[in-house]
Amino acid sequence: MSDSHGHVTGLPRWDRCAVMGVVNVTPDSFSDGGRWFDAESAVKRGMELVAEGADLVDVGGESTRPGATRVDEDEELRRVVPVVRELAAQGVTVSVDTMRASVAERAVAAGARLVNDVSGGRADPRMVPAVAEAGVPFVVMHWRGQSLDMNDRAVYADVVGEVIAELRASLERAVDGGIAADRIVADPGLGFAKRAEHDLALVAAMGRLRAELGRPLLIAASRKRFLGRVLAGPDGSPPRARERDAATAAVTALAAAAGAWAVRVHEARASADAVRVARAVSGASAGEARS
Repeated sequence: MSDSHGHVTGLPRWDRCAVMGVVNVTPDSFSDGGRWFDAESAVKRGMELVAEGADLVDVGGESTRPGATRVDEDEELRRVVPVVRELAAQGVTVSVDTMRASVAERAVAAGARLVNDVSGGRADPRMVPAVAEAGVPFVVMHWRGQSLDMNDRAVYADVVGEVIAELRASLERAVDGGIAADRIVADPGLGFAKRAEHDLALVAAMGRLRAELGRPLLIAASRKRFLGRVLAGPDGSPPRARERDAATAAVTALAAAAGAWAVRVHEARASADAVRVARAVSGASAGEARS
């Protein structure tokens, strides 16, 4: 379905949990900073992710790792827009990962089909109106503040209940701001103002999150610190971020089984396999229930 501007307006859906591949056009991502910092390398990486099974590609030009400082608007635009334009021109379903309305607008104009805002529309008061005007889907993440000091905000009495309440408020703000409810995806914000025990509790509660929020879920666990904590050796030291892909695929399988709309990952192949296995198991279960 398209709006009067020719934008595809509906939320992309697949017959299973989708795989969103990550392209960080940044020098300082926690996971792969600097590897695809120029546009040509970033486009090549996006195409590799699609070849490995990614259904859509999320392009971001600003690191949101804990402690990161913000990049200026002109630099974010310079990083993101050419990559979005080229990937979209090659037929890739592109999401733009940004907290700035101006970047979202330019990226949608360049062909992005989805806006993924880790602040849930709270960092830039223009974001919700801009996305509503653009008529594209919007990912609303649970967020308690900028990366520079977000670890100080990781205080919860009931992490699942509080994330649901705070995320619901952000979802309502987006709808009140003119974004159609059926274009909104919820993201519990694993790793953002959360410690390992908080992230694990949220992964365990994915079914509850989906039921109580009433929105499709995006789960972004890829390579995050809580997986490093789970995998830590006898001396307590976690494996490097790029050594956490098998653990990421394990969360992908759990997310798919819980009915998540998509998972956001740095390496696509293992997660692409995981969502297909989850679909096959679900289909077998449904067939057994009918027999």
